[in-house]
Amino acid sequence: MSTAPPTGKPRWVFGYGSLMWNPGFDTPETRPARLQGWHRAFSIYSEHYRGTPQKPGLILGLLPGGACRGLAHRLPAKSYDEVRAYLRVREIDNDGVYEETVRPIHLDDGRTVEALVYLADRTHRQFAGKLPAAKALRLIRQGHGATGSNLDYVLNTVAHMGELGLRDRPLEELARRAAGKSG
Repeated sequence: MSTAPPTGKPRWVFGYGSLMWNPGFDTPETRPARLQGWHRAFSIYSEHYRGTPQKPGLILGLLPGGACRGLAHRLPAKSYDEVRAYLRVREIDNDGVYEETVRPIHLDDGRTVEALVYLADRTHRQFAGKLPAAKALRLIRQGHGATGSNLDYVLNTVAHMGELGLRDRPLEELARRAAGKSG
């Protein structure tokens, strides 16, 4: 993906995974938001946080098409540069699979704002794309890395999204199947 780094000072960041409930910084405002043209999916091999190079896990990324509901956090003016540096370390510096881009997002109050969005570099070796369900389940069940099990990550993601009132049926089905629950 050849996306140029943001040039201005976007005042928002869009969270579609753990960034929704654990932004890691104090935000002056958080709003439900929608990113058009992308949907969340377990599409990135995790070789550190939720897996290893020998037994990778699978973490969230955005794939083209549809829309993704998440949360937008307004970046604090007083610590803007520090928060941007933190986000770069958190989202980019570990393995380089995410790229920082700026996209319009739609807030629940009717505003459309420019926001930082972390998209997977589709040429990166850890980009998995859309995987067959059986392979995704195998990776999720086997993955265990520096921050714990991949299954816990999936179940925690679905639980937090439910607490926020966000439904993602494909993710919920994947979590149910990964946990070995039927029906």
